[in-house]
Amino acid sequence: MAYLFLILGIALLIAGGEILVKGAVNIAIRARISTLVVGMTIVSFGTSAPELVVSLKAALQGHPDISIGNVLGSNVANLALVLGLTALTSPIRVDRNSIRFDWPMMLFVTILLYLFMLDLELERWEGIVMFVALILFSLFLVFESRRYNRRSRVEDEVEDTATKGSVWRDVLYIALGAFGLSLGSEWLVDGATEVAKNLGVSDLLISSTIVAFGTSTPELITSITAAVRKETDISIGNLIGSNIFNIAAILGITAISIPVSINQAVLSIDFWWVAAITLLVFPFMLNNLKISRVEGGILFIFYLAYIISGVLFEKGVF
Repeated sequence: MAYLFLILGIALLIAGGEILVKGAVNIAIRARISTLVVGMTIVSFGTSAPELVVSLKAALQGHPDISIGNVLGSNVANLALVLGLTALTSPIRVDRNSIRFDWPMMLFVTILLYLFMLDLELERWEGIVMFVALILFSLFLVFESRRYNRRSRVEDEVEDTATKGSVWRDVLYIALGAFGLSLGSEWLVDGATEVAKNLGVSDLLISSTIVAFGTSTPELITSITAAVRKETDISIGNLIGSNIFNIAAILGITAISIPVSINQAVLSIDFWWVAAITLLVFPFMLNNLKISRVEGGILFIFYLAYIISGVLFEKGVF
């Protein structure tokens, strides 16, 4: 039964996240918000919503390892698994703004998280600091977008399409998406906890592998589908935006709601994988402003190494 809840939870998270993003983007377009801002804020929120609900619910239910493991595992999955497999399918162009603004912000919140975790607890004031940092960064993106006024003819066409439907339909999408995320997260947390008990492994390992993979599935499916359709202008900024949101908003909101205890293994193993993939992807982004198939393969191997290291650490090999 635990495995059934795990599978159903992941399925509901995927469906809920997709519906929520669709409704939110349409409403944003109606409000004439730049698609640049939509991508780095609303879309990042939508694709990271599964992580938010799962982490918050896990913390409130007394499973802090699932909260932190889910976020760190998802961050590794976004840049190593999702970006890696997508680049293997079709090379990905990198927007200059991702190098100028997005990646430095991702590095900043990663370092900030490490400093806050050193005492093995994320406190409420630390959650507030991270969340406020995200808000300020989002406002900066809005001002940059308005300053350069980069709206194109394609964006106008998208706006025309979005405004043809009813606004109530979009509100319904958001409501259904939120409900799916809520129910799916509950099933996923319950299923993952039971699976961990049955297999005799820790919540941290299950959350950083199975749960993190499940909550990263919306990004994976969206990116692979776009690559198969030869839409090679996929922006790495959306994945980086999700990673920023995972740390600053998900852990921020979770810590604001209830302080999160940090397992020493997180500082010893998981965090350093997050730091490593954050640094590794930067030279790949600089290389001709494109993530090549070779680099995609390296990222995917990195993800496999991350999973294997987690299993070996769990077995006490090192």
